Amino acid sequence: MIVGQHQRHFVALLREHRGIVFKVAGLYSRSVADREDLVQEIGTQLWRSFGRYDAARGKFSTWMYRIALNVAISQARRWREADRLEPLEMHHLETVGGGESIREQDERLAALHAFIGQLDALNRALILLYLEDRSYAEMAEILGISETNVATKLGRIKQKLRGQMAGAATTGA
Repeated sequence: MIVGQHQRHFVALLREHRGIVFKVAGLYSRSVADREDLVQEIGTQLWRSFGRYDAARGKFSTWMYRIALNVAISQARRWREADRLEPLEMHHLETVGGGESIREQDERLAALHAFIGQLDALNRALILLYLEDRSYAEMAEILGISETNVATKLGRIKQKLRGQMAGAATTGA
């Protein structure tokens, strides 16, 4: 009876926060099949670890991100070792509306896509959390680094991105 309640509680939390699993899997996988495998592996690891989740120590979403990113980073390393890593596909990124034409948006997204694809696993995770509007404290907790390190890494990534985007604008125009 208690096992059933525990399982129902897990399923309810997973359903509520499933977007995290799909975002992480979408960012770290290179094909539909790999993404499906990664979603399954993340779900399995979340279930295996759920008994150790302590709501008093932090939010479920923070705990979930930590597990999902660890699984995804480990899987990405295995793929890299097997030389299976392909460039990040455009369908992994969400299009955000703005005042630009569709062509300009496509060019900017392509440049952003190329930039994110070049990042190592930790910095890719950091960008994902930044784009999710997570606080520096939450990013630090999820990634197991200090808030100062989060700020430093994000500053360097933004500076590098600005440089690449400016370079792309001058060479592409």
